[in-house]
Amino acid sequence: MELIGIYGAGGFAREVDWLVSELEGVMDPRGPRVVAYIDDTAAAEQSLNGKPVLSLERFIAKYPEALISIAIGNSQARADVARRCKAAGRDFVTLIAADVHYSRTVAFGDGCVICAGVALTVHVVLGAHVHVNLNCTIGHDAILEDYVTLAPGVHVSGNVHIKRGAYIGTGAAIINGTSEHPLIIGENAVVGANACVTGDVEPACLYAGVPAVLKKHY
Repeated sequence: MELIGIYGAGGFAREVDWLVSELEGVMDPRGPRVVAYIDDTAAAEQSLNGKPVLSLERFIAKYPEALISIAIGNSQARADVARRCKAAGRDFVTLIAADVHYSRTVAFGDGCVICAGVALTVHVVLGAHVHVNLNCTIGHDAILEDYVTLAPGVHVSGNVHIKRGAYIGTGAAIINGTSEHPLIIGENAVVGANACVTGDVEPACLYAGVPAVLKKHY
């Protein structure tokens, strides 16, 4: 049986726990199973959803063969946790909900979380620890680099390149680029909820509105 620890103890962590419970018997005949949540601020004997909440050190000691899924929404925090886990010798699991639709030409990076209701078409590339939340769609030839986050209901059209650590808010839509000139969402950019992105987005900036415009630099 594939044992999994969920790094995080918030709302998304509980959603990932549910995702795994839906996969039992689908990904593996023996079924994956979440055995613990990981939170280095947790008090001793704390539990969540009937499972222990452990520090990373205690988790490794108790479950030396278990894999980790990082269920933290903040991209930078997710990257920091991934480095800590890797330094501690932990490997990651990629989780894809049972009802996700995707072609054989989709590439999933290490530690991705792909939630229920998602559709990915053809020649899509996802980097490490990408989060694609509920009911998103991703079109042909899209690239999502490491630690990108799509909130629920995001629609990414074809020939879009979303750089490392970018966050796309709930219900946002990103129109297509072309094979010669993909539409670029810059590194660590934030696209606001329900925005409609019709052109390139600068790195480390907030864009919002319909059409989306620059609101501030970070």
